[in-house]
Amino acid sequence: MLSYQHAYHAGNLADLHKHALLAWMLDYLTAKPKPLSYLETHAGRGLYDLAGAEAQKTGEARAGITRALVQGWLDADHPLCRALHQIRARNGATAYPGSPLIAGHFLRPGDTAHLAELHPAEHEALTRVAGFAHIHRQDGFAMAQALCPPVPRRGLLLIDPSYEVKADYDQIPGQIGKLARKWNVGVIVLWFPVLNDARHAPMIAALRRDHPQALLSQVAFAPARPGHGMTGSGMFVLNPPYGLQDEAARIAAIYEAL
Repeated sequence: MLSYQHAYHAGNLADLHKHALLAWMLDYLTAKPKPLSYLETHAGRGLYDLAGAEAQKTGEARAGITRALVQGWLDADHPLCRALHQIRARNGATAYPGSPLIAGHFLRPGDTAHLAELHPAEHEALTRVAGFAHIHRQDGFAMAQALCPPVPRRGLLLIDPSYEVKADYDQIPGQIGKLARKWNVGVIVLWFPVLNDARHAPMIAALRRDHPQALLSQVAFAPARPGHGMTGSGMFVLNPPYGLQDEAARIAAIYEAL
């Protein structure tokens, strides 16, 4: 199933949660003078235009990153704000980076990136903006399993599927278990939607049982429109960097105040 296109949802409240924590982790990891690997299983196109027809159709970015910037939810020196400022300086005031370009902002010479994207149009767009990375047109889980443990061994893996394939919920705990055994020092990050039908709940219960030391960050927000099933965003992080729990609490407090 390759119908999902993130351009309709770029910069929404779920992206803000995910990208604020991702940028913080990458900023922390790249502060040390040691090379790292960045892997992403479902990369998308990498760069979005919030003035484009897709984003304007849903208006989700106006309730997310646009509102956050206007109201100052994040400090100007927050890693996500710093990355967004530089990416917009190069690509225009309505540009919004997906996680590949957020990673690209922080990665240094000597770091390695591997991005997987199956959707043909999204893959083609990704190749135009992510020249810093090895780009794979293959199943993201297959790429991650083949490359882990990566070289350099220090690093972060982001798993961010569309969840259009309902089997994702069933297979993710097993996939993460295998990856954690292969790459026991890797920061393995899963994003998931919080749904009002609790479809995600068995997956998270299994992950918490198997990885009790992992960090779980969840935020809640109103549905983007009547009948929309997503009412929050979640991040599950194995081997969370030092200080991430405090940063997750700061981000959660923003959502609690909405």
